[in-house]
Amino acid sequence: MDTKAYIVLANGQVFEGKSFGAAGCVTGEVVFTTGMTGYLETLTDPSYYGQIVLQTFPLIGNYGVIPADYESGKLHLTGYIVRNWCEFPSNFRCGGTLDALLKEQGVIGVYDVDTRALTKIIRESGVMNARLITFSGDPEQDVQAADEIRDLQIRAGLVAHAGRIRLMEEIRDFKVENAVASVSGSAAAVDKTADRVFAESAAYRAVPVTADGLKINNPEEAAREGKGKKVVLWDFGAKANIRRELLKRGVDVVTVSSAATCDEILAQNPDGVMLSNGPGDPMDNPQIIEEIRKLSETGTPLFGICLGHQLMALARGAQTEKLKYGHRGENQPVKDMDSGRVYITSQNHGYAVVSGSLPDDAELSFVNVNDGTCEGITYTDFPGFSVQFHPEASGGPLDTGFLFDRFIGLINSVRY
Repeated sequence: MDTKAYIVLANGQVFEGKSFGAAGCVTGEVVFTTGMTGYLETLTDPSYYGQIVLQTFPLIGNYGVIPADYESGKLHLTGYIVRNWCEFPSNFRCGGTLDALLKEQGVIGVYDVDTRALTKIIRESGVMNARLITFSGDPEQDVQAADEIRDLQIRAGLVAHAGRIRLMEEIRDFKVENAVASVSGSAAAVDKTADRVFAESAAYRAVPVTADGLKINNPEEAAREGKGKKVVLWDFGAKANIRRELLKRGVDVVTVSSAATCDEILAQNPDGVMLSNGPGDPMDNPQIIEEIRKLSETGTPLFGICLGHQLMALARGAQTEKLKYGHRGENQPVKDMDSGRVYITSQNHGYAVVSGSLPDDAELSFVNVNDGTCEGITYTDFPGFSVQFHPEASGGPLDTGFLFDRFIGLINSVRY
């Protein structure tokens, strides 16, 4: 039975749709992603913590649920909005339906919505908070939803109705808090051994790709340069595929939580440190920023991805800013400032490093072709670099996977 659902935007606009997944009421920040595939990676990406994800591609769920493709052990988004969801998926790896997954994880979903119109609003006005109000069909469970809809339907003559005012204030005042600490370590549930990573990458041809676009199908060849090296993965909400890409290069990977200190990381005697992706405003993490500053001064090779890129920049004196609607999807073009070559990348971020704020010992290495924002930094006073996009790109393009090889090369170039 179809049950009604509502999306109440912070600007007062209301979209009516239908409910799938879990039912109830929840508030979050609405963001849109343009990915045509990879919805499972989106759902399990810790970087979406506290957000309501809007898929611009009109049909979601057609290959079902495949746990082997998860980027972490659970769903982290607050809500999910799609045009249509596929009730009868078809794929030889399928292990269930999207609706069942959302119900199991307690994530509210809304479908049969004009996602194109909703995306246009976000593009014009910028990301904004919203309230999802969905019904289960059970009157006893739907008391809160019914009350909130009743408040919202008060007519203009009674706009001062306390319930409506209170609800709209709750929507506007919502803020994602404690984001990094809430998701750090969430990928551990889907960690795989190096042997299994090699076997699966060979089976699905998800093997390392060189800067020339050539696939390295021989595991021994792919791992040769990294053998005997140890990388600490500093987990701010890491996607599982970051660890897998490191393992494919032959390095040993030790994961530490977001609360780790510089001294604790150095106690691992690492040859390099990977700063992972993660959710939220990078400026909300002053303690982590300070520990990164200390670590950078030790001369340890560093590689930052997404949030890790932003945190490293802040640690070195740069500034960050919130983008109007961010970059989320698998078709973001970035330009290599050295070669002039353009790569297609996978991205998921709402903040960016301000290019004009880079210190003298930092060079802009990549820029976004669409809006000119900072997409990469190379540091000249210590062995470190970072990128705003996702070179591990699961699911997404493999164009920039060679950056992991660049990291291994950086590690091997450092003499202790």
